[in-house]
Amino acid sequence: MTRAEKANYVVEKLEELYPEVPIPLKHRDNYTLLIAVLLSAQCTDERVNLITPLLFERASNPYDMTNLQVEEIKAIIRPCGLSPAKSKAIWNLSEILTSKYGGEVPGTFEDLESLPGVGHKTASVVMSQGFGVPAFPVDTHIHRLMYRWGLTNGKSVKQTEIDAKKIFPKELWNRLHLQIIFYGRQYSPARGFRIQKSPIDRAIGLKSRLPTT
Repeated sequence: MTRAEKANYVVEKLEELYPEVPIPLKHRDNYTLLIAVLLSAQCTDERVNLITPLLFERASNPYDMTNLQVEEIKAIIRPCGLSPAKSKAIWNLSEILTSKYGGEVPGTFEDLESLPGVGHKTASVVMSQGFGVPAFPVDTHIHRLMYRWGLTNGKSVKQTEIDAKKIFPKELWNRLHLQIIFYGRQYSPARGFRIQKSPIDRAIGLKSRLPTT
């Protein structure tokens, strides 16, 4: 099976398995989405979704957030891990949003990635899920599965994103990256992986060993 054939199979199977693709992180607007994505670094979406209502009850916009002390933010988000760095980033980016962007989340990669605590992956999620701009955020699930499926060499997350954007149609990026995440969680985890229980891995593995005609 060629790389293009594998990619087509992945798209078709994921559409069959996940015709609906809800955004995993609960949010109200682009600001709360940005904060939720920032908190999700090295933390599960499930835990973030438990913590963000507590935080957003106190401050759901950058103006209210800057009225909190960093220590207050830190205490609320502690269960998400890395709370010292995340709390400072949340306060500092909120201050920048109020002073530079009129309290609005900017809609460009460059502006987002200039904010404290916001890397390329976080910016990609906000651009994709918040602004609807085609992007392909690569998390650990996507990085692992793209390598397992033979769609990237797995050398880096950056390379995986480049390869994903080359092989998948641009109009599918925003939907597809979520479908791959859902699939990774359900069928193809990093630990306890069994190819017999993973329909895409099983099909690609079997078909890739067939002789080409």
